[in-house]
Amino acid sequence: MTWIRAPQPLSPGLRIGLFGGSFNPPHRGHLYASELALRQLNLDFVWWLVSPQNPLKPAEGMASFAARMSGATKFVRSPRILVTDIEAQLQTRFTVDTLRAVRRRFPQLHFVWLMGSDNLVQLTRWHEWQKIFAVMPIAVVTRPGSTASARHSIAARRFAFAYTLPSKLFAERPPPAWTILDGRRNSTSATALRAAKTPHPQQRD
Repeated sequence: MTWIRAPQPLSPGLRIGLFGGSFNPPHRGHLYASELALRQLNLDFVWWLVSPQNPLKPAEGMASFAARMSGATKFVRSPRILVTDIEAQLQTRFTVDTLRAVRRRFPQLHFVWLMGSDNLVQLTRWHEWQKIFAVMPIAVVTRPGSTASARHSIAARRFAFAYTLPSKLFAERPPPAWTILDGRRNSTSATALRAAKTPHPQQRD
């Protein structure tokens, strides 16, 4: 399946960041990454691709897809960040398949895949991870605790030849191309937020 409902009116040449994740729950770190990419790469929009189920994450403790879509939609306030159900429409499990389908569906647009530096560290666990670099440019947002390890990760070393500095035209670069986005770092994580909401074993309802 390659047909996808466009989440907004589109015009040729738009520069769009694709930011995938479980968003369980959405948090300031997600907004920080999106806003940093909008600013440093001169993107027109960022589309959040809410995953029905990340194959590398357990289903236990995962809110329903509908709840996560609703939570992300309510959380976002910027008109340039759009929450989408594209992966559910495509019924894809793996990032590489999602990105290929999006490129086929919207050939008139310029896309950038956005990911955190913690994901670059463990990218070798992803399905056909090396082929992701061949689909579209990749922007890696630094996250506390993984900045140094990301720069020395297997993926970073394998594609060292494709590294470039951030630029206003990065979205229009032919792949493979990747860059690192750094700014005032946000350490918020969905795992920590979920843990904070979990009652202590001795607490009563």
